[in-house]
Amino acid sequence: MRFDHKHTISRFLVVIIPMTLFGLGIIGKAAYEMLVKNDYWEVVRKRLATQQKDIPAMRGNIYSADGQLLVGSMPVYNLRMDFVIKDPDSTAERRLRIRRDTLWRNEADSFCLCLSRLFPRHTAQEYKQMFEQGRREHRKRTFLVARNVTYIQYKDIMRCPYARHGRIATGFYAEEIPQRQKPYGTMATRTLGSLMTTNDSARNGLELAYDSILRGTAGKRHREKVRQKWMDKTDVEPIDGLDLITTIDVGMQDAAEKILTRKLKEINAEVGVVVLMEVKTGDIKAIVNMTRIAPDMYAEVKNNAITDLWEPGSTFKTASMMVALEDGVITRRDSVNVGNGVYMMHGRPMKDHNWRKGGYGRKISVDECLMFSSNVGVSRIIDEHYAKHPEKYVDGLYREGVGVPFELPFPGGGKPYVRRPKRDGSNWSKTALPWMSIGYETQIPPIYTVTFYNAIANNGRMVKPRFVREIQKDGVTLKSFPVETVKERICKPSTLRDIHDILERVVNDPTGLGKKAGCKQFKVCGKTGTAQVADQNGSYHSSPARYMVSFAGFYPSEEPKYSCVVCIKKSGLPASGGGQAGPVFSELAQYVMAKGVFRQATEAADSTSTFEMPQPKVLPAAEEGIVPDVSGLGVRDAVGLLESCGLKVRVSGQGRVKSQSIPAGSQAVKDQTITIELKR
Repeated sequence: MRFDHKHTISRFLVVIIPMTLFGLGIIGKAAYEMLVKNDYWEVVRKRLATQQKDIPAMRGNIYSADGQLLVGSMPVYNLRMDFVIKDPDSTAERRLRIRRDTLWRNEADSFCLCLSRLFPRHTAQEYKQMFEQGRREHRKRTFLVARNVTYIQYKDIMRCPYARHGRIATGFYAEEIPQRQKPYGTMATRTLGSLMTTNDSARNGLELAYDSILRGTAGKRHREKVRQKWMDKTDVEPIDGLDLITTIDVGMQDAAEKILTRKLKEINAEVGVVVLMEVKTGDIKAIVNMTRIAPDMYAEVKNNAITDLWEPGSTFKTASMMVALEDGVITRRDSVNVGNGVYMMHGRPMKDHNWRKGGYGRKISVDECLMFSSNVGVSRIIDEHYAKHPEKYVDGLYREGVGVPFELPFPGGGKPYVRRPKRDGSNWSKTALPWMSIGYETQIPPIYTVTFYNAIANNGRMVKPRFVREIQKDGVTLKSFPVETVKERICKPSTLRDIHDILERVVNDPTGLGKKAGCKQFKVCGKTGTAQVADQNGSYHSSPARYMVSFAGFYPSEEPKYSCVVCIKKSGLPASGGGQAGPVFSELAQYVMAKGVFRQATEAADSTSTFEMPQPKVLPAAEEGIVPDVSGLGVRDAVGLLESCGLKVRVSGQGRVKSQSIPAGSQAVKDQTITIELKR
């Protein structure tokens, strides 16, 4: 059969023309949608965009140096009941409604009884009446049953009748909300920091300083309709925050808080600070900042140890005498006449603490100037040798590291103010030097005072205070923070030996004013401080007068391990650094020694004394592979015992362990998470 070429074009046209018209129609429709219905599609775009939501990342935890959880992100739950019928005419919705009604009739009473036992704010009958009303109205999307429910309570309620059938069958569900928890309550709260309640942004402390590390990265999700059902689809998975390993020791921190608070209540003080520092590393093992917020009630209001600029008082005399000894203008064999305890310094009376009793009435040695904390003795030495060139004295202070600022991981930290005389003398007076030498006209945060004394203990090497040791992810160290040196040497070895010996005599010599800071089991070195401070209006003449009493030192004397400063601000007499701050130092030092920070208790003990270690609490033995019973234990012991079995521990509440999510005697699965609920 021959092909008819005459009709070829007409046949092609039959196909091409409809296809061309169809294509033009598509282009025309697209143009119409783009140009004419642009506003409509913009609304659709915005609606779909708003359906995309963040998936919050789990904020990293903050741990103590010994692995205890100080701050963690643990979920709480809001329990809700969904009463809404989306489409009453839908066959599927009618079937679901029938199923819910059947379950409700059969298990409502048991469910409400279970609720009333777990959340006794309402009786079972009241719960049932509220639910029945919600079922009749069908107006609320959700009905709030309970807020901020713990994980233990959540697990219990989801095992109850009705609720155990799941959200689809019942409409009852739990909304998980990440929440920052502190197993040890307010311990070191200003150092650890906190979050804003409105938007969970960091407010202060380590939470703010390391916010970008702890926060993590939020993920993204959107709602998508699949087979007539809305479902959540994850676009980007969240990346959880990293963990901080701090230098804080839970036991030392707890002891420091309790010892200081007890003393503050005893003397009705306004503010108290304790900073405990490890000599070799500069690790801050405890830092306490207590402010009186009501009669006989104290709390951490601000980080005074880091932010406050206080006149250091007599603890500063050590730095002054170190300058004079280092420059060779005095030796320990020299002496100074302090007379009756009052000496006129350029028209102003300089007074010793015992001037009302006639002073010492004699010459006192260089050692005794610090042992007796003599204002007259120290100020006369410094004024007589540096009055013509006060800048040499100030240069000596900076040479020792006093006044040298360093960066700490806390916004708003104070910097020491040690004034330098100008060449024209416009910022200087003849009385500036003698009063500066005894700790006035100079402002230093307590953290700088303990850093200076720590340098004396550390063979003259000044190290920067360290608060964070490592950054970890799932137990793996990603970054370590090394020990940082501020000054390799603050003075000559001979000067250091002299100062060390004198500070030991301040505490251990029968005539030293620091006797109450001493310990029978080991020797302590340190210096007392008592200074009158200005009131809120900057006046020194308020009644009663306000004082800063303090003690700074280190122990044990032979091989120092820890340095510490105690500062207490109070009104009225008596005011004594040795008598009021010294006992706090002593009690804390004895606790640290008894806690077992040394391999042998006798390592720091005096050869003439007997050092008895307290008997440790006997804990239940952890059988390998078996979950132990930790009920009744404190959080530190419970977590340690559970982690020794390979479990990961979440903590809820405060106090002692009330319950645990995995029953005792169960098989322990490595890296399985167990939640323990605490109750006071």
